[in-house]
Amino acid sequence: MESDSVREKSLKLNFIMNAILTMSSFIFPLITFPYVSRVLLPIGTGKVAFATSLITYFNMFAQLGIPTYGVRACAMVRDDREELTKTAHELLLINLFMGLLSYVALLVALIFVPRLRDDRLLYVIISLTIVLSAIGMEWLYKALEQYTYITIRSIIFKFVALIAMFLLVHKQQDYIIYGGITILAASASNIFNLINVHKYIDMRWIGNYHFKRHLKVIAIFFAMACATTIYTNLDAVMLGFMKTDEDVGYYNAAVKIKNILVSIVTSLGTVLLPRASYYVEHGEMKEFRRISAKALNFVFLIATPMMIYFILFAKYGIYFLSGSAYTGSILPMQIIMPTLLFIGITNILGIQILVPLGKEKIVLYSEIAGAVIDLIINALLIPRLASSGAAIGTLIAEMVVLIVQYIALRDEVTELLKKIHYGKIILAIALSSFGSIWIVQFAFSNFITLMVSAILFFGIYGIILLITKEELVVEIVNQIFGRFLCKIRNKK
Repeated sequence: MESDSVREKSLKLNFIMNAILTMSSFIFPLITFPYVSRVLLPIGTGKVAFATSLITYFNMFAQLGIPTYGVRACAMVRDDREELTKTAHELLLINLFMGLLSYVALLVALIFVPRLRDDRLLYVIISLTIVLSAIGMEWLYKALEQYTYITIRSIIFKFVALIAMFLLVHKQQDYIIYGGITILAASASNIFNLINVHKYIDMRWIGNYHFKRHLKVIAIFFAMACATTIYTNLDAVMLGFMKTDEDVGYYNAAVKIKNILVSIVTSLGTVLLPRASYYVEHGEMKEFRRISAKALNFVFLIATPMMIYFILFAKYGIYFLSGSAYTGSILPMQIIMPTLLFIGITNILGIQILVPLGKEKIVLYSEIAGAVIDLIINALLIPRLASSGAAIGTLIAEMVVLIVQYIALRDEVTELLKKIHYGKIILAIALSSFGSIWIVQFAFSNFITLMVSAILFFGIYGIILLITKEELVVEIVNQIFGRFLCKIRNKK
């Protein structure tokens, strides 16, 4: 049994590595999207966004919910190499078989659906994510908490893709090349996962596989993945079929920024899933509740100020990242920003609390409810409001998911939610908003406005939380400066 100090140290290392990975996911589009959006314009970026969203459905079918289930299943047997090998083999073979079926379905769609015929090459290139996701077995590496490897590998490929983006994308017709580069950045590194996996499992054929033991639980996770994929990608797909590629481009610019921020908000929950599953499997419920409470507090402290800041400064964020051609993205971005908080909370309630406790069905029901609401609202509002209607659909869908999960967990999480210092957060946000909004009165460039306002907003926010002695903020600051001072003393 690992000691508390070892647990805490490894958990902090995992969080740091995942934070670096999250930052790379933030920095890569921050550097490339301003360039790409100005070269390809809303039509070009819209084509790639539509293709990506559509292929996501085929990949969802191929993955069968294994990315989430695989983390839990492998984490539970990670101390037994033989059992881990067998589990990983079974999940990989299921994944590969379903991937083959997905490619057959995609081929039929490319032949018979008129909307897809003109850009067949783009869809084929984007579809590489299906096979790369299968052979990558990311779920195995996460179950073994190999976040240092995952981070280094991902950053290297993002850097290669960054160089390729500037070398190869020069005109609007290069949107197919751009689509290929996005696959390089996101999934090509999975090839190295397959090469290195022998360090953790045996690659020889074992035989006597028991696929059935996974199928019942995988079916639940697959249904969860379906529901999530529907209401996270349905907007772009419905926009593409009901409106134009340009409308998809406007919506994509808003969603790009939202996704970057969501990755920051959910970074801690991603790291905690294998650890939470381990605690539940070994009956260490006190530790399970402790990290759950800290994760919820983290989400409120991070998501709330981000949400408010990017509502206030949406215009400058859009113009800086995408250019003046994307004025149609400003309102959708403002509408969609509250989902940062909703997604952050449901990531903890669903992925970190319900899944480790074996209550996947509740997550499934919540996501089905969200998907149905999203479908209805999109059908009603997209014809009239285009990208803003899609944003409203996403906002309400995420709210419904949160409500369903909270109702199911209210007895477990009520005490956890009471520990969050809402008054301190509201006070800090109010003062930081007043302290930064005046910057828009000056005719600064979009970059200068964002930089100065962000320094003022988040600087004031952090200072107020320190002054009011918010516990998690004080703990983080003490750890950072405590180590810094310790190093100084050691040098003396």
